[in-house]
Amino acid sequence: MTDQTRRAPSRAVTAAAGLIVAAEALGLAALACWELIALLSGDTDSAISSIALLVLTGVGAVIVLAFAAGILRGRSWARSGGIVTQLLILAVAIGAATGQYAHPLIGLALAAPAVVGLVLLVLASRAAGRSARGDSAGG
Repeated sequence: MTDQTRRAPSRAVTAAAGLIVAAEALGLAALACWELIALLSGDTDSAISSIALLVLTGVGAVIVLAFAAGILRGRSWARSGGIVTQLLILAVAIGAATGQYAHPLIGLALAAPAVVGLVLLVLASRAAGRSARGDSAGG
């Protein structure tokens, strides 16, 4: 197997992982928009808490988008951040499926892309590690 044929699947895996993380960032941005609409329409109990939640959601969306961009550029810090993001999404999914106001289908809708993203990020990390060892060994 040539070096070229080994890199093609790892690039595809990395691209797929980056796109999933980017989609999750867009989901967070959509959630921030929904929170803003709720705040502006007066559909909140506490304006201060709503503003704080809106700011944190927006910051989270920007950070997750930065992870996506870094993953697409092959940066290890971004893959690590992406893995942590997937684990946090899985924790939210478990809460959505089993909490006081449980909605198992919402939990599943959150968990499915997170599991796929987690697997792809681990595969991309392994491929990057193999590539780094191969490059430092001279081929």
